Amino acid sequence: MEYCETTALKDGRTCLLRNGTEADDKALLDIFVLTHGQTDYLLTYADECAMTAEDEARYLKEKAESPHDIEILAIVDGAVVGSAGIEALDTAKEKLRHRAEFGISVDRAYWGLGIGRALTRACIACARKAGYRQLELDVVAENAAAIALYQSEGFVEWGRNPRGFLAREGHWQELVLMRLELD
Repeated sequence: MEYCETTALKDGRTCLLRNGTEADDKALLDIFVLTHGQTDYLLTYADECAMTAEDEARYLKEKAESPHDIEILAIVDGAVVGSAGIEALDTAKEKLRHRAEFGISVDRAYWGLGIGRALTRACIACARKAGYRQLELDVVAENAAAIALYQSEGFVEWGRNPRGFLAREGHWQELVLMRLELD
């Protein structure tokens, strides 16, 4: 799937949102490792990334060629500063084909500029274009800013998993399960 839009940021700069391509392999890998090292709110730790640049290139090629899934990069001043994507829950099972998962990460240095909202809106638009009827995400309950963003874009809480993540420090992180009906 292809996507390309430019949005104005709160500090006056512009942010290019576009689907990743094979040529973005190293940039995506670098931003993944960076963002996953900056917060404990994401699914994995930075050192758990087993992907290589070649793996990322294959992943981005697959997403670019997919009619239903996408990985969108946020680019400011020529640098990738975040990414977000949608992916089918399970295309092999007819009863699940209407559902997609949403994931996002933004470099902490760029938080508060509107990039997260722009990426969220881009993914919602792509999910609609792909024909999904429901977009889903999990968010750490302590991440109030993310929850507020998702709610403002129409996502609603449908459940909680009090033992969603077990952090390395040994404490549980509760996950808020959210969904957005697209039809």
